[in-house]
Amino acid sequence: MFQFHALPPLALYIHFPWCVRKCPYCDFNSHSLPEKFPETAYIDALVRDLEQDLPRVWGRRIHSIFMGGGTPSLFSAESLDRLLSAIRARLPWSPQIEITLEANPGTVEQGRFTEFHHIGINRLSLGVQSFNDEALKHLGRIHSSQESCQAIAAAHTAGFNNINLDLMFGLPGQTETQALADVAMAISLAPHHISYYQLTLEPNTYFYRYPPSLPHEEAINSWQTDCQVRLAQAGYHRYEVSAFAKSDRQCQHNLNYWRFGDYLGIGAGAHGKISDAMENHITRIWKIKHPTSYLAKAGTPEGIGGETNPSPQEAAFEFMLNALRLNGGIPSRLFQERVGLPISVVEKTLHQAEALKLIEWDFRHIRPTEKGFSLLNELLQLFLP
Repeated sequence: MFQFHALPPLALYIHFPWCVRKCPYCDFNSHSLPEKFPETAYIDALVRDLEQDLPRVWGRRIHSIFMGGGTPSLFSAESLDRLLSAIRARLPWSPQIEITLEANPGTVEQGRFTEFHHIGINRLSLGVQSFNDEALKHLGRIHSSQESCQAIAAAHTAGFNNINLDLMFGLPGQTETQALADVAMAISLAPHHISYYQLTLEPNTYFYRYPPSLPHEEAINSWQTDCQVRLAQAGYHRYEVSAFAKSDRQCQHNLNYWRFGDYLGIGAGAHGKISDAMENHITRIWKIKHPTSYLAKAGTPEGIGGETNPSPQEAAFEFMLNALRLNGGIPSRLFQERVGLPISVVEKTLHQAEALKLIEWDFRHIRPTEKGFSLLNELLQLFLP
């Protein structure tokens, strides 16, 4: 039985489901931009969606907002300002709220960076993926390496002091020299955060149906290690499996996920997780996925795609699945605070993982060892319900 003595921090995720073109590796809920872009109607739908969720979080303050997609930067600053104003009128904000916008590095979006910063967006995440033009073509990206460099410079000029770059490795036809060059270029452009992750062939993607030729896994692992060393030497601390940050520029929104915090999810296909101290349960809720259906039904019962309450065993596993992605681990007390269960429910598995030298654990802290971090899948399987 769950028992929450205090509720976790609350975040807000907003999904924007359109891109100029669907990338062949992308398994997110994204769709090619329609001929008639329903920008105003979608903002209206998001507000209705939020209002429907408000009774779940009365009196709670939001600590971060993440606008993801899709390509949220296709929306004008005026539309995003209207959305943020509507959120502010309905939910209290933390004074230090982090507001992230995912953006395409293309020329059109660059022209909006100053306006985005002016309306209160204080973190920009750029989907660069690679600085090699041939690799970008293989990935179906519509921007060039030069546009990426220009976009990062434009973000700095616009006043952003928290810029993330998404960078991928293990790309079709990629060599070690190209992988190292991508990281070297990213470092030279001085972003505050780098999300560095391997290309994977996900189900329901073009690449999964028609797999490209990828480098051998042994080679990829070697490049990854070399590149992570170079990131560390440049002052980027690896605080999560795929996340590297300068000093205090860790992504607060993603940290809330990894620490099993709560979050509202609005937008087509968005997911949310809410803890309830009165009913002593956790609710996972998601919205209908297709943009056309969402536009018609957002804010109504038909706009809810589904809702479930995880069991104590499922919640315990989900906590460990997230928390053990953090290089520094988490305070031991956080398990009971966020899951609403005593840590004794996973104590046997913690001892087992400790005996295998995959974690270090005491009454103060749970953290993966270097071995555990490199064998994360094996570690997490120990906690499967």
